[in-house]
Amino acid sequence: MPDIPITGFIMDSDDSGSRHSHTLYITSWDGVPVHDHEFRGITSFDVGHDHRYAGTTEPARSGVQHTHRYMTITSFDARHRHRIRGVTGPAISLPGGGHYHEFRGVTSVDGETPHSHRYSGRTSG
Repeated sequence: MPDIPITGFIMDSDDSGSRHSHTLYITSWDGVPVHDHEFRGITSFDVGHDHRYAGTTEPARSGVQHTHRYMTITSFDARHRHRIRGVTGPAISLPGGGHYHEFRGVTSVDGETPHSHRYSGRTSG
């Protein structure tokens, strides 16, 4: 299998505790620039509460039709949180340039009364 050149940079977590970590930011994949999008929202109101969520999609190649995988954890409400993960829809062009993606799904099942929430929205452009 051939090597695929990847460029990027690593950021130190600046954590002085015992759990030190780094974050890798990929800026190109096989010579093609990549990009990501921010996403955020509020889940449906179920079992007497809702949750907030926010995150950044995984990188995808720029300049071609694409989708992004995403994953995050909701806010801690009603003594629990949920996992959110999925794949965005295809890129939707913006009139002034750029694009966004729509996303929707159902959270993981959690809580004292096991339940899930629906969520949907649009990524940043």
